[in-house]
Amino acid sequence: MARVKRAVNSRKNHKKVLKLAKGYYGGKSKLFKTANETVIRAQRNAYVGRKLKKRDYRTLWIARINAGTRMNGLSYSKFMNGIKLAGIDINRKMLSEIAINDPKAFSDLVAVAKQHINA
Repeated sequence: MARVKRAVNSRKNHKKVLKLAKGYYGGKSKLFKTANETVIRAQRNAYVGRKLKKRDYRTLWIARINAGTRMNGLSYSKFMNGIKLAGIDINRKMLSEIAINDPKAFSDLVAVAKQHINA
């Protein structure tokens, strides 16, 4: 069986990693071993960051809705329960946009939620 030399494949792999490490400080962009460690860590953090971004946005939307509902004399949890009972199916992102951009419409939603909680 013929001997397999891996120079071409390893060179391709090294070039790929060093291209991803472009712009990093010092040896982290020049030396394969340190660049590889840094790229692996960066890609892991990027993956985790994409998940955290979703969580952060949801937290922001809830904070905005809570502020809007408290201005209208209701807590966030009671408001969400009320609109669920009313059969209003609007996601938190849209509710937060309504709370910021159209306070009158949001106060109407709060009123509907209050009616369904008391009923």
